[in-house]
Amino acid sequence: MTLSTKPIVLDPTGARAHDEHQQLRAHGQAARVDILGVTAWSVTDPALLKELLTSPSVSKDARAHWPDFNDAIQRWPLALWVAVENMFTAYGSDHRRLRRIVAPAFSHRRVTALRENIDAVVTGILDDLDALPPGEVVDLRERLAYPLPIAVISRLMGVPAEQQDSFRRVVDGVFDTTLTAEQSEANTKALYEALQLLIAAKRAEPGDDMTSLLITSRDQDAEGGLSEDELRDTLLLMISAGYETTVNVIDQAITQLLAHPDQLALLQAGKADWSDAVEETLRLEPAVRHLPLRFAVSDIELPDGQTIAQGEAILASYAAANRHPDWHGESADAFDITRTLKEHLAFGHGVHFCLGAPLARLEVSTALQLLFERFPQLELAVPAPELKPLGSLLSNGHQTLPVRLRSAAG
Repeated sequence: MTLSTKPIVLDPTGARAHDEHQQLRAHGQAARVDILGVTAWSVTDPALLKELLTSPSVSKDARAHWPDFNDAIQRWPLALWVAVENMFTAYGSDHRRLRRIVAPAFSHRRVTALRENIDAVVTGILDDLDALPPGEVVDLRERLAYPLPIAVISRLMGVPAEQQDSFRRVVDGVFDTTLTAEQSEANTKALYEALQLLIAAKRAEPGDDMTSLLITSRDQDAEGGLSEDELRDTLLLMISAGYETTVNVIDQAITQLLAHPDQLALLQAGKADWSDAVEETLRLEPAVRHLPLRFAVSDIELPDGQTIAQGEAILASYAAANRHPDWHGESADAFDITRTLKEHLAFGHGVHFCLGAPLARLEVSTALQLLFERFPQLELAVPAPELKPLGSLLSNGHQTLPVRLRSAAG
């Protein structure tokens, strides 16, 4: 029987995220939560979460499996997250079809081909930073964490330079959970206008980029290709997921290393690999705290006696699961790049595992290595606890990341 406890209201500002994660875990494997007015089951137990993420009894297709869908898209600020028509919300054979079309964008060949471009972008950014006066405070979220993923995803997708700022603004809005339903609707409208401009430009002048390839697939394969809505929403997914999440991981990785100089010293002494820092950041501070939504296709009996009823929503609470003591022991809340067990759910699990994971890992590890090689005396300009979180219960980053590249004497 489903417990009738009052849902835990998740803070839309993200200001008390870690306290919320502990509160959720204290309620057992799953807890009922209120996410901006929608009730869902937040799953924080990693074993249960991985089971549900691979179960045919759980769907991401809100239209087919969520009775509240029609009401939610009219009033819920996060309506876009369940209304898009791409592999993010697809279920079963539809998901396999869409993933097969998108997968070539993130093939080993394409990711490897981007390595030189990533190196060049980071080097150019660091050259600009190196020209600043010694001791000057710099916002590394704005000056490094943002421009690198934007440059990479724009190159991959063929986003022209004149559209990159507009995409940044509207993608930020997708993750901003402090917006009202009306503000969110306006942001979605602006986002789709930007996507339609991109599609029209690439139809007129195709290039060697994934947007052009997806348009070709849409226009030449009417049977098994993309519908026009699927084309638009697939571009939305690839641009937003390829940008916002990587920004946060770069931000959080720099923050953690500067807040834990003993861990940074291991890297600088060659006693750990930069990939270790990336994986531990993904575990401790994943780019997305909660990922909405999934839905029970049938009643799901949980081991603790609770029941997720057919049609009820499920919230994958990755950040809380990643820090679960049953998974990573008593040190689960500590930043430890030498941790033996490096598993986490930052990129999801199962058939919806993020296709862009190898590219994100490459971007973050390159940024970290080149940054700390260039500026070994880098330091936070404010204590880490004073960094302000983004206004989001989903996106896990800081509003700014102020640092000093070097001391005035150095």
